[in-house]
Amino acid sequence: MSKGRLLLIPSPLGDNDPLEVIPGPVLDALQSISTFVVEEVRTARRYLSKAGLKGKIGDLEFHQLNEHTTPTEVESYLSLFDDGRDVGLITEAGLPAVADPGAQLVALCHCHGIEVVPFVGPSSLMLALMASGLNGQSFAFLGYLPAKTEERRAALRNIEKRSSAANQTQIFIETPYRNDSLFKDILSSCQGRTRITVAANITMPDAYIRTLSVAQWKKENLVIGKRPCVFLLLG
Repeated sequence: MSKGRLLLIPSPLGDNDPLEVIPGPVLDALQSISTFVVEEVRTARRYLSKAGLKGKIGDLEFHQLNEHTTPTEVESYLSLFDDGRDVGLITEAGLPAVADPGAQLVALCHCHGIEVVPFVGPSSLMLALMASGLNGQSFAFLGYLPAKTEERRAALRNIEKRSSAANQTQIFIETPYRNDSLFKDILSSCQGRTRITVAANITMPDAYIRTLSVAQWKKENLVIGKRPCVFLLLG
């Protein structure tokens, strides 16, 4: 029995019109997919409606995969590919399976010989790196830093040392409501010469992307607020 493919469908980073940030071939491909595995069903339905499937949403099949989904549930999704049926994977924002629970399904597909097809779309990490002016030849994505203040400050000092020793850009993210506390810890933990990029609301009309040294940032009194944000550091 032939299996369908797992199609990795990018989504906007914010409340953009999909036509602004999603390539035409991706929007065309959506027309032929009826089964989706998504991080949040409501968000996915809204996105697909804006992407040209309005009026067809009721005919689509949705399965949720987020931090609460058990490994057994994820494994059960392998049956979705029976009879050659393609399945679309959509995360909350940006590229599926990057800092995203959907990576579990991608790994399972590889284990079971199911073809995985990535589509082009916006990546907050790469867009932030492109716009940072920091080292784009050598970089590392660290995901989320520790939530507790002392652990986070210790992690930042280690990250700075590693960055300085290797001349490597360090990229990390945070839950929006902790953006400003993380930024405060960066300024209190890192050396004045260390360069920091703050990239918030990328691709949105109010996007903010700026790179300054820690010493310069201390004069700015920046308030990031609860906006999706990527931080980059080069010691």
